[in-house]
This record gives sequence, structure tokens and C-alpha cells, in this order.
Amino acid sequence: MPSLNDVLAVILGGGQGKRLYPLTLMRSKPAVPIAGKYRLIDIPISNCINSNIYRIAILTQFNSVSLHKHITGTYNFDSFHSGWVRIWAAEQTMERMEWYQGTADAVRKQLFEISSARSNYVLILAGDHLYRMDYSKMAQFHWENNADITVAVQPIDRASASRFGLLKQGSKGEIVDFAEKPKDPDVLDAFVSRDDPEKPYLASMGIYLFNLSTLTETLSLKPGGQDFDDFGYDIIPYCVKNGAKVFGYEFSGYWRDIGTIRSFYETNLDLTLPEPSFDIYNPDKRIYTHARFLPGSRLTDCQLHHALIAEGCRISQATIEHSVIGLRSIIKSGVKIKDTVMMGADYYNESGTFPIGIGENCDIEGAIIDKNVHMGRNVTIKPFPRGTELQTDTYTVKDGIVVIPKRTVLPADTRIGPEE
Repeated sequence: MPSLNDVLAVILGGGQGKRLYPLTLMRSKPAVPIAGKYRLIDIPISNCINSNIYRIAILTQFNSVSLHKHITGTYNFDSFHSGWVRIWAAEQTMERMEWYQGTADAVRKQLFEISSARSNYVLILAGDHLYRMDYSKMAQFHWENNADITVAVQPIDRASASRFGLLKQGSKGEIVDFAEKPKDPDVLDAFVSRDDPEKPYLASMGIYLFNLSTLTETLSLKPGGQDFDDFGYDIIPYCVKNGAKVFGYEFSGYWRDIGTIRSFYETNLDLTLPEPSFDIYNPDKRIYTHARFLPGSRLTDCQLHHALIAEGCRISQATIEHSVIGLRSIIKSGVKIKDTVMMGADYYNESGTFPIGIGENCDIEGAIIDKNVHMGRNVTIKPFPRGTELQTDTYTVKDGIVVIPKRTVLPADTRIGPEE
């Protein structure tokens, strides 16, 4: 049986992340902060480490400076460890002048580096999902079935089926057909794979384990003279229909694709509940991130209800309800915060007319406040009706959620919200 030392993890971190704009205005999607102190890229890297997979490459391209800084400052194994976490940035070469054109194209352009790692198996991961998964079990499943490709699949209900790539599974776990976000009722009826009326379908999670030989051979194909540029749309359907041994590894635990402002917002707020869907307090399978050596947060005469508070904060006489408060957040007296994700700050700066943080007597509800925001006193932010889309110079509204971009300055007495 092969060893986990034969597995190379490749994390796709180069996407532009348009659906998460303006959180991706100054950073790539995997670098977006989550849960007060982490970044999205910490999730797949931590899953790899917890699964005893220690050779990890991150493919980057768009707005990658903060992501590179985070990775290089966080994931450094000692000299007596054979593992590594490396950044493989998009680059122009004498053979190819264009940037990554899709998920599969990104891997294709790094095939030389992948082959140089001398791994017989390549685990392809997304950099923007929230879940805790033991990849070693998926690898064991792959080897036991002598598979060419194994796709991680999640049971879903009929209402969600049209939003995912669906896989039709045979009696032995093999994948026999694929449909990308089907909406035709007849197609949906044909893709029932589970004897479960609540969750009869299997959705692709965007997690793939390839034999290196299969990956290399498939990425070199050019059906119709065109490159295969995407795993979900091109590679997996082709392999299923052309004789490759593709199996589905069923994963029924928590998994969330944080690809939109709404999903990002709701996922963060769920972490504030007494029994959240995703448990960040698991001591056996920790989520790793940059060690900042910050002091504990100091809260003076505050009222808190379902609040997740990161370290290094100073909060005085504030009321916080159902909200995430990120690193180094400064919140002055009389502030009310509800249903809000506050990402905090990269540094302390309490000087000037509008210091970083939230000034006195602000009332904030239904918002995402990015890092290093300067907010004067008596600012009011209220959510818009769900579905509202709005773009201004100082804030963005996505699906009714007010997003204050990084480094924004909101003067005193600013009011953001629907007209009364």
C-alpha cells in the first residue's frame, strides 16, 4: 500500500474572487480573513497537516502579496522535517506567455514542479472552503479501489442540486456520469445516487486525488484543439466518459463553499453560536495560522451575547450581539454592534481625527467591516433588504449586506442604510 509521503497537495489560490468583492479588492480570495483571526487558506493547509500530508504547494496569481506574506510567515517546518509549504506563482515563460486560464490550466502550467516533487499522487484542493476533513481516509479509499481519480462528494438535497456539479455513482462507488449544475427535472431524476429521500444526490466538493500519470496524461490532451482549462467543467467529465476509473469518496461532514458575500457572512456569524455547525475549538484537529503574540482582549463594562472575540482587542462600554470581532479591534464606549463581522486591524493607530476602530456611540447592524477601517463617532449602519446590490465610493451592498472595504474612512455622523 502506498504511503502518505507519496501524496503532494496542490491548493488552488489564484482566483480573482469577484463574488467576494470588495473583500478581494486588495487581496486574493484565500487570503480573506475568517473567524476573527484566520484566513481561508489556513483551512486546507491545516487539513493537510492534520492528515499527515506535509508537502503542500499553493498556486497563486491574483492580488497575491498578502497571501504570500501570510504563508511564508506562518508555515515553516524545521530543518529535521521533510515537509514543506511552497508558493508556485503564475509566471510567463518562453513556452507560455499567458496567465492561468482555469483550475486545470493552473496545474498544467506547474506540471514540471509537480513532477519534480516525485509524488505518485496529487491531491487538488480549493483555497476557499470551510470544512475539516481527513484526507488520509480519502487516499486509503483511492488505493483500495485502485482508482485513477477519486472525487470527494457531498450528499445534498434536491433544492441545492442545481448549484453544484452532480455525480452519478454506481453500486461499487464508481462514477458513471457527470452533470454540471443541472436544472432539467429529467436530468435530476437520472442522477439520484443515494437511497435517501432527503439527500439523494452527490455533489462534487472540488477535491480531487489523481494518480500522477493520469493527471499528466489528461492535462496533455487537446480535444477539438482546445486545452482542458477547468477540472469541474472539462477534466472530470472527460475522464468519466472515456474509461478512466473515477470513484466518489463520500464525505458527510460540514462543508461550505465560501464563494459569495452572503455565504461568507452567514458562515462567520454561525461560528458565534453556542453549538456552531463548524467547531473551531477541536483540540485534536486544530486550525493553524500566523502566531501574532498579542495580549488578551480587554473588555470593560460590556454586554456580550453570542460574540466571537479575537485577541488584542480593547472594547469599552459596548453592546455586541451575534457578531465576530477580529484582531486588534478598538471599539469605543456607547457602541452597539449586531449581526456584524468586524475583521479588526493589522496594527494599532489611535491618533488623528479618525483613528482605526469604531468611535463613540456608533450603531452597526448587518455589516462586514474589513480591516483598518477608520470610523468616527455616531456612525449608523443598517442592513438593506435582502437582494439589494449597491456600489458607492465608501461602501458596497451585496445581497443586502453592507460591506465597508479595507482602509475606508467613515466621518462622524455618517448614515448608511435604506431610506426610511
